[in-house]
Amino acid sequence: MKKSFLQKLIVLALFSVPFLGGCGQTVAQPQSTASPGITESGQVAENTGSKKPTRTLNSDEQQVIQHFEKLSPSVVFVTNLGVRRVGFSRDITSIPQGTGSGFVWDASGTIITNFHVVRGAQDVEVTLADGSVWKAKPIGFEPEKDLAVIKIDAPADKLSPIPIGTSSDLKVGQSVMAIGNPFGLDHTLTTGIISGLDREIRSPTKHPIQGVIQTDAAINPGNSGGPLLDSNGRLIGMNTAIFSPSGAYAGIGFAVPVDTIGRMVPEILKFGKVTKPGIGVSIASRAVTRRLNIDGVLILSITPGSPAEKIGLQPTRRAPHGGVVLGDILIRVDGQKLKDVDDLFRYLDRKEVGDKVTLEYLREQEVKKAEVTLERVN
Repeated sequence: MKKSFLQKLIVLALFSVPFLGGCGQTVAQPQSTASPGITESGQVAENTGSKKPTRTLNSDEQQVIQHFEKLSPSVVFVTNLGVRRVGFSRDITSIPQGTGSGFVWDASGTIITNFHVVRGAQDVEVTLADGSVWKAKPIGFEPEKDLAVIKIDAPADKLSPIPIGTSSDLKVGQSVMAIGNPFGLDHTLTTGIISGLDREIRSPTKHPIQGVIQTDAAINPGNSGGPLLDSNGRLIGMNTAIFSPSGAYAGIGFAVPVDTIGRMVPEILKFGKVTKPGIGVSIASRAVTRRLNIDGVLILSITPGSPAEKIGLQPTRRAPHGGVVLGDILIRVDGQKLKDVDDLFRYLDRKEVGDKVTLEYLREQEVKKAEVTLERVN
């Protein structure tokens, strides 16, 4: 009987071992059943061991990034402000009526942008890369080149003038960068190549702008007035317009060459405007000459004391009987044929005050010729 009781006690002890043996010991946690490369938070992680992967940039990428980081502080956001009355009250407030980009020309606070960006503004504000906003003073404009020069009274340590390059030796196919500050969101960068040179576009005043750079670097409306840069990070042009039948980016953008800008900015800073060579005449528009079936440039009026008056050119005038007598029609300058007013603008754009040119003109079906010295005109 005792033996049977002892056997039962031994059996009971053996069955108790798995339940009592873990007391007072650290219990191992079960391993995660998640798949390799998946964290417990559900994010995908690369299976690279203990080290994170190192991103490798090629030399071209590194160069573009360095230029963008270095030159972004030179690009500003320009806001065109208009004045509006609040409801039916006498209170007035300034509201944005146009925006664009611009760039710092020098350490004295000169800012370059497009004329069409600030056209008709009551006030202009410039936002620098650090977010500070400054009232801008208009210095002068050249609408025929879509150029505006404004100035802010910011300390020199806040200004980062852009490096100036040249546009005289550009080649189709070379790499370019366009930096802008569209809508004040932050700086943006697009890259591309020069697609064409010596293009011609229309200015806001409908005059031809010659020697324009064509690029496929994306230029959006907010990039107007921003810089176009070469692969060395130097300014070669000012982004001005896009060609887009649909209004969307179509891969064709245009920039006014920096050599044109560099020639005009000093004159605007000195005189408030660009010194233009001319002969002192008012001429008919292309629409008028086409309607009259005139092949050439019709003179409407002549400024007293001008070179045109000195050589005896005749303006359009009213006859005693009430009819209109057409003035002289310029048909050639230095032997080059003038089909319309654009041809005259293109030729004079390459001349300077003091240059002599030979004019050929038609008066009552007779061709006459005279030499004239170009003078400064408004």
